[in-house]
Amino acid sequence: METYSYKQQIEAPAQVVWDLLWSTDTYRQWTAAFAPGSTIESDWKVQGRTRFLDGNGNGMISTIRSIRVPEELVFEHLGSIENGVEDTTSEAVKKWAGALEQYHLREAGGVTTLEVVVDTDPKYKEMMDNGFTKGLETIKALAEK
Repeated sequence: METYSYKQQIEAPAQVVWDLLWSTDTYRQWTAAFAPGSTIESDWKVQGRTRFLDGNGNGMISTIRSIRVPEELVFEHLGSIENGVEDTTSEAVKKWAGALEQYHLREAGGVTTLEVVVDTDPKYKEMMDNGFTKGLETIKALAEK
């Protein structure tokens, strides 16, 4: 497991950036860089239930470790979802369960710095680099128009 960080300066208030990250329609737009049709289903509660799904309904089951609107959101990934079946106990899942995906927003002078920090297997580095680079550019474009 390795940790990767992605940053984007956005000329918009942190609340605007936050809303673009987590609103249903705009979430689909920026996460299309990872998988078209991506969605998030969450109760938005610490230790609650969050599901990250691709356009085919496969993805990850996670929980929120911490949330401070509009400054921080930290997910802890617990397992995978394939063909509607959640897996939190297989040996394959145990290798990465507990990985974090962190979103930090810092606003100064009307400019928000959005930093995403993710723990992942190095074999997914190229996917993370591509997805977050394009995804954060989409957030910037939406926020600054």
